[in-house]
Amino acid sequence: MAHVLLIDDDTVVIHEQVRQAFRAPAFRVETAETGSAGLARTRSDPPDVILLDLHLPDQSGLETYEQIRQVDARIPVIFVTMAKSADTAIEAMKRGAYDYLFKPLDLQQLRRVVNDALEVVQRMRAPAVVADEVADADFEGAIVGSCPAMREVYKAIGRVAGQDVPVLITGESGTGKELVARAIYQHGKRANAPFLALNCAAIPESLLESELFGHEKGAFTGADRRRVGKFEQCHGGTIFLDEIGDMPLALQAKILRLLQDQTFERLGGNETVRTDVRLIAATHRDLKASSAQGEFRSDLYYRLAVFTIHLPPLRERGDDLLLLAQHHLRLYSRELGREVRELSPEALERLWAHDWPGNIRELQSVLKQALLAASGPVLLPTFLPELRRETPAAAAGAPNAQPNLAQPDLEQFIRARLGSKTEDLYDVTHREVDRLLLPLALNATNGNQHQAARLLGIARQTLRLKLRELGLHITQSVESEEKDET
Repeated sequence: MAHVLLIDDDTVVIHEQVRQAFRAPAFRVETAETGSAGLARTRSDPPDVILLDLHLPDQSGLETYEQIRQVDARIPVIFVTMAKSADTAIEAMKRGAYDYLFKPLDLQQLRRVVNDALEVVQRMRAPAVVADEVADADFEGAIVGSCPAMREVYKAIGRVAGQDVPVLITGESGTGKELVARAIYQHGKRANAPFLALNCAAIPESLLESELFGHEKGAFTGADRRRVGKFEQCHGGTIFLDEIGDMPLALQAKILRLLQDQTFERLGGNETVRTDVRLIAATHRDLKASSAQGEFRSDLYYRLAVFTIHLPPLRERGDDLLLLAQHHLRLYSRELGREVRELSPEALERLWAHDWPGNIRELQSVLKQALLAASGPVLLPTFLPELRRETPAAAAGAPNAQPNLAQPDLEQFIRARLGSKTEDLYDVTHREVDRLLLPLALNATNGNQHQAARLLGIARQTLRLKLRELGLHITQSVESEEKDET
């Protein structure tokens, strides 16, 4: 249950809108009409997300926000304000607020922003700890494994977590690079400050610079007000840039400058902005080879590679496959309301025979599909989906890689959830539909996202957002994309 605290003195309209947007039992909404009352609730029962009005009877929203930051700087605070207060809301963003929304509230936008903030909270607070044995890992987010290569990873996390230096995490897609980034953050000096994660490959080039560094009013068409970027918003905290190898060369120069002196300019502006962030980056690419080919700045590579942690692919982790399978089997059995407690020797043999080009992410998908088809306490090989054989390069996001289209039966998926204690069946089912539909559409258009978006009747940015939310990494040739847009 997500805990939302609303601090606003409009008890007639805003309170009712928020309760309507976030209904029990999936959400618990508490309200306060003054800054002092909201602060008291934050101290006694810290919420997951705070909605804060800029104008309160006893003190300003900014004053309340600063006091909330002293209690717990990791709580995302979303300001709600009238349009004429935009400058004050922007100032709040500069101080680290998560976002701001204008009154009257758009409930759909409100749900989206709050859900995004809850995902940020999960990344900051969900424990990313080492678990050598399955018995120690009864929760999502544990880094499971005891092979020699993973033991070296654990040592590396311990050596670098307390040092305020950039870290580069390398490895194929699906190996768990974000979990390692979270472990470094949670064991570091900035563990009580914000942690923000962005996937550079999932954000269009035209938007990525604004997302990271912000923009000034009039910087481009549609820039009707100043926007504060993530590096300014995350002052004092940690930023994780996934797939930094896909970042455009022009933007790499700004990242290099930020690493060198912690300064930057917003897009379309001349003001030098100072910040204080720790950067953790990850990539499935060989950045040293990319820099030699002129595809990645060599000076940025050497800055990022001050400390490098390499995650081995699943096919090289030996007995860790069994540990990971048992770990996720128990997690997903509980999640899906199943009683499956063990793998049959024949099912395990099939898992051993597969080379896992999609690594842990693929293993998770296979086990979920198997559990939806399973009956009884033992997972039999007949419950496993077809394991497609594909090269590791394709799984890592090589051009024209075909998506894995093996999907569970949707009716079976829904029926399995009807008997459980789920409280979000509508949203979960629509995500499963997207998980089936989007790869099929992309497969039909040979991976061309522009054509796939047109086929689906949605904006390409919406398609990319959904792919990112589902963890689907499907690419296509740049030439094909450009040709389609001309």
